[in-house]
Amino acid sequence: MATDKPWGGRFEKPTDELVEAFTASIDTDRHIALDDVRGSRAHAAMLAQVGLLSDADHSAIDRGLDQIRAELEADRFPWNPAHEDVHMNVEVRLRELVGEPASRLHTARSRNDQVGLDARLWARRHLGQVHGALLAVQDALLGQAEAHVDTLLPGYTHLQRGQPVRLAHHLLAYVEMFERDRERVRDAARRMDQSPLGSGALAGTPHPIDRQAVADRLGFAGVTRNSMDATGDRDFMLEAMSAAAISMVHASRLSEEVVLWSSAEFGFLRLDDGFATGSSMMPQKKNPDVAELVRAKSGRVIGDLTALLVTLKGLPLTYNRDLQEDKPPFFDAIRTWRDSLEVTARMIETSTFDRDRMARALDEGFVTATELADWLVTRQVPFREAHAVVGRIVAHCLSASKGLSELSLEELRRFHPAFDADALAWIDPEQAVERRDLPGGPARKQVAARIVEARARLADPERSAWPWASSDAEVGADR
Repeated sequence: MATDKPWGGRFEKPTDELVEAFTASIDTDRHIALDDVRGSRAHAAMLAQVGLLSDADHSAIDRGLDQIRAELEADRFPWNPAHEDVHMNVEVRLRELVGEPASRLHTARSRNDQVGLDARLWARRHLGQVHGALLAVQDALLGQAEAHVDTLLPGYTHLQRGQPVRLAHHLLAYVEMFERDRERVRDAARRMDQSPLGSGALAGTPHPIDRQAVADRLGFAGVTRNSMDATGDRDFMLEAMSAAAISMVHASRLSEEVVLWSSAEFGFLRLDDGFATGSSMMPQKKNPDVAELVRAKSGRVIGDLTALLVTLKGLPLTYNRDLQEDKPPFFDAIRTWRDSLEVTARMIETSTFDRDRMARALDEGFVTATELADWLVTRQVPFREAHAVVGRIVAHCLSASKGLSELSLEELRRFHPAFDADALAWIDPEQAVERRDLPGGPARKQVAARIVEARARLADPERSAWPWASSDAEVGADR
């Protein structure tokens, strides 16, 4: 017998107002409302296809859902916190619009498999935005690399000058990091490319539904293989957030170098005025706030991942209300990642590198000292012995306030008789870089080849196009 109790037939009184406020998730899961509508339309079409929904009811439901989609896109949807979550808000609104047929939409479906579907649709869409932002960062880095193939600067270890490298080579290191990030995003999207709808609350449904038909309508490769796993699974969120955390660490490292290089102490880089801020007190300041915020937001994304890992670690199968807490950190991590990448791309693209300042830095810190050791190795001196010899040469230069290029051949021979005039040529930074002509090295030929390869990867549609993009207008332009 039907009940007029809005809280259902099992209970004798409604939920306490305090509990309603505590358990409400509207503020968070309204972001999957368009995905919920899209999934519901596909579900209704399947129900009609298998005879569980009449053509008339299907037509009414589809018409109502289309109006709800329009209301959502126009920000005119009448949200009601009393309806607990996005699914009930959509269902109640649909009932207001089309009446009794709306009650048939939930046939063979639970909010458990419904939210799993909505979250996957949201994730797939937003990971596409992230993928595009990663391409933009790589493009910006490659643009600067192409302009600075012949710009040399010191490479660092322990934040101490180590050996000379090409600026392009340095920038290409980040291109490789973000390339791996793109691969991780695509891997995560491939593994979440399964529709959970039809899993029900945990044990499926006795109705003769066609799960693959729904998956096909929504652009999924297939359906999940276990109903209990499908309703309790949040691996797809964890994997995407793990990729986000790793990528944000890369963005943070790049931002740290922007902060360092734009300082007066380094002076290697000048930020565009549009990507820096001033001081409220000190008029001379030009602060790298954008880079600093990206650096800080990496901690936020790592925290989001940690929050979800801890939420999941003790949950038995299948659905538990704890899973309501999956979306706030997930949505935040993916959006923060996307936004950080987008601003990083523009920051790098608009920055200016100071070639002269980098060249002057090569004259300090004995960055070609290793060359003298390697030269001695070519004369059959064991490397450890050569290392000690050059260490003594550096100590001599420090006490004499000299650079390596200022040493005479006679001075070099005081430290080892094998030195001859050819050794002095090895001190030149350009020659030092060019001698490292091996795959992955900083020689000009190698760097130029890596730039060509990277450009080809970005232009390759199989690697750069997002294969899970949807042409369905229902997904909207949710940010």
